[in-house]
Amino acid sequence: MTEARRSDLSAFLRTRRERITPEMVDLAPGPRRRTPGLRREEVAQLAGVGVTWYTWLEQGRPINASSQVLDAISRTLQLDTAERQHLYRLAGQSGTPILDGSTPVTPEMQAILDQLGAMPANITNSRYDVLAWNSAYATIFPEIVGAAECERNSLWQTFVSASWTTMLVDRDQELARAVAVFRGAYSRHSDDPCWQDFARRLAAESAEFARLWARQDVAEPGPRVKTYEHRQMGRISFRTTSFNLSSAPETRMIVYTPLDEGCLDVMTRLMTEGQRP
Repeated sequence: MTEARRSDLSAFLRTRRERITPEMVDLAPGPRRRTPGLRREEVAQLAGVGVTWYTWLEQGRPINASSQVLDAISRTLQLDTAERQHLYRLAGQSGTPILDGSTPVTPEMQAILDQLGAMPANITNSRYDVLAWNSAYATIFPEIVGAAECERNSLWQTFVSASWTTMLVDRDQELARAVAVFRGAYSRHSDDPCWQDFARRLAAESAEFARLWARQDVAEPGPRVKTYEHRQMGRISFRTTSFNLSSAPETRMIVYTPLDEGCLDVMTRLMTEGQRP
């Protein structure tokens, strides 16, 4: 890290610390403060790092900070996505950090999803967490949207949910590719305890995932034709298209376009029946 970058890091951390009041992090105001915001020792305590170490980091001394530590400091200082990326760059960390559950789904994003009618669509991050969806997506994939938040993840449901697993046609090929795409994303977050825990829990829950995970295959996300066997309507196919969201790094909108008029008709009928009392 260059001296100029250390100086920028020092100034950035100081200004972010000074804007956080004790009340914002559930601390008692205490005696009169000589400077605005939190004290360095309070930031260190809340982030779970040593006071001396944090002081050195804010002073711009040549020390290394892991992504886990930067994550903890980001949460304590309540950094938004852009600020968190900036912190990573100043600290010399590569990759694009994402906080669990921190990706904002704006009303405008949800409105776009809702305008797609009979085309299922969702917003997902690189770990396959499903963050938002439209009615068509909920109609065809109720197991995902109805899952507890910690399991509202399409990769988890693919391997763990019995009904979801039996719906997927070309299952072996699709599951292998899904794990390979996840492996590619995981390489950017391999030191993140949240990602480590997710992969560990999924491997413990699904021997099939564990076997595919051990293969070390890697792939990039891309357009696919996916076919499902619906329990009432029979076989239905979609072409998936991904749109990266510049306002939310490593997050994308995935649209499932019915492959032909027959599939579109099935989706329209399913949604119509779902709206009946």
